[in-house]
This record gives sequence, structure tokens and C-alpha cells, in this order.
Amino acid sequence: MQGTVDGFSYGAVTPLVAYLMACLGAALGLRCTTRSLLVTHSRRPAWLALGSAAIGSGIWTMHFVAMMGFSIKEAPIHYDKPITYASLALAIVMVGVGVFIVGYRGATGTSLFTGGTITGLGVASMHYLGMAGMRFHGRFTYNTLTVGASVLIAVVAATAALWAAGRVRGFLWSVGASLVMGLAVSGMHYTGMAALSVHLDGAAHGGGGAPEPSLLAPMLIGPLAFLLIAGVVVIFDPLMVTGRPGLRPVEHKPGVPAAAVAPRTERRPARRPEHRPARRPEHHAASTPQNR
Repeated sequence: MQGTVDGFSYGAVTPLVAYLMACLGAALGLRCTTRSLLVTHSRRPAWLALGSAAIGSGIWTMHFVAMMGFSIKEAPIHYDKPITYASLALAIVMVGVGVFIVGYRGATGTSLFTGGTITGLGVASMHYLGMAGMRFHGRFTYNTLTVGASVLIAVVAATAALWAAGRVRGFLWSVGASLVMGLAVSGMHYTGMAALSVHLDGAAHGGGGAPEPSLLAPMLIGPLAFLLIAGVVVIFDPLMVTGRPGLRPVEHKPGVPAAAVAPRTERRPARRPEHRPARRPEHHAASTPQNR
């Protein structure tokens, strides 16, 4: 039996809030990634890890906020918590791999392509693993072509975001990049949702509709709290907001050098003592009398 699906049970509320969550995670992640390029090599992993967790948490939160508006008219929906949390871990790990590649190899060429592809696949994998954690009296089937389009959107969005993290230095430019990434991630989500069809087992079961907010809200508390903490870190770090590099010496190690973006301290060269040319001896008139 074919199920009746509604992805907007609460109207525009869930898509809008989901988009804001995606933008928030992207903005925090991009600023952390940019910050990692402005510090010494030994401190870079901490900033990259924070950025990866922020992007992954933002995408995961966006997905399940959007899923609050998803309903199957003929069947109630429940969630398998282990699989649901596994999708969060998968998002953070795969996004982290892509972010670390770009953070150490640079946002150009092969490294950008590889990092963007892995990150995009992580976003798509999180989406479809999260969908696999849904429980109802039936199953999902997907249109292969539409699924491929959703994965392509995720890869392109992730590549563009990582390029912005490695290249864009201004705060307003980063905000613009996060808005674009949030739009792309939301587009990937709803493209993936458009690919599915619901097949129910037997007759319709009563009590269908969108899942109660109390069902998903407890699972969202942890990622939301983390995004709040990451936001506090960004706000109270002036270098994170302005994108201006610190004045600490740069370690010369492989990867994206912080020296590439570090300011050149104005050093006035020490004045060397002026070497005045030696005076040529003047030819004085001979003291001896000339022969007449």
C-alpha cells in the first residue's frame, strides 16, 4: 500500500528553522577552519576538530528539525536512537576528514576536490542513515536519479564551503558563504526527501502524522548545546570574528602555512653606520722651490 507523505506538516516553520541551523553550523565551522589557518601548526588540530564538529552538528540538527515536519498520514513514526546518533557521529567524522585535508593541504586542486567530495558524501550519508533510523509499519524506496542529484548537491556545497574556509578572510564574506552553504544543505535534504516513496505493510494503521516534538527534542539538546558553546568561543575570540591573524611566530611545517596569511610585522632595518668616502688627499703645492 502506498503511503501519503507530507514534508511540511507545520508549514514553513520547520524549513526555516532547519535552514537557520544549517547556516549556524556552517558559519561556526567556517570561522573555526579559517582560524586554524592563522595559528601555529601545533594548535591547528584543535580548531579543525571544533570546526568539523560544528558543521556536522549543524547539518544533523538541520535534518531532524526538518524531519519534525515530516509525516506519514497512515502510520505513526518512531526513531531508532542508536542509528540516529550513529548518523551524527558519521557526519562529524566524514566532515572532519574533509576539513583536515583542506586544513593541512590547502584549499586548492586535488586536496580541495578530495576534501569536498568526502565532506559532501558525509552529509549525504548522514541524511540517508538518519532516514534508515525511522521506524514505521512499512519501508522507504528511493528514486536513484534524484538520490544522485542530492549527493551531487551535497558535494558541490561542501567543496564551495571548504574553498571559502581556506580562501575567504573577511567576516561578512564568511557569513555569505555560510548562508549559501545552508541553502545548499537544505536543498540537498529536500531533494533527498523528494526521492523517497513510502510503502506500507498491509492496511493503514491509525494514529499517523508528524512525530511529536517531544520525541525529537531530547535528541537535539546535545548538538544544540554544543553549537551554543562553539558560538561562545567564536564571539569571545576577536581573531575568529575579524579573521585577522595573530602575531605569534609561525612554525615552518608542511600544510597550509599560517605565514601565508600572517601579517608582516614592520621591522625597520637597523641603520648601518654611514661609510663616508675617504677624502682624497689634496695635492698641495710643493714646498721645494721650483727650478727657474
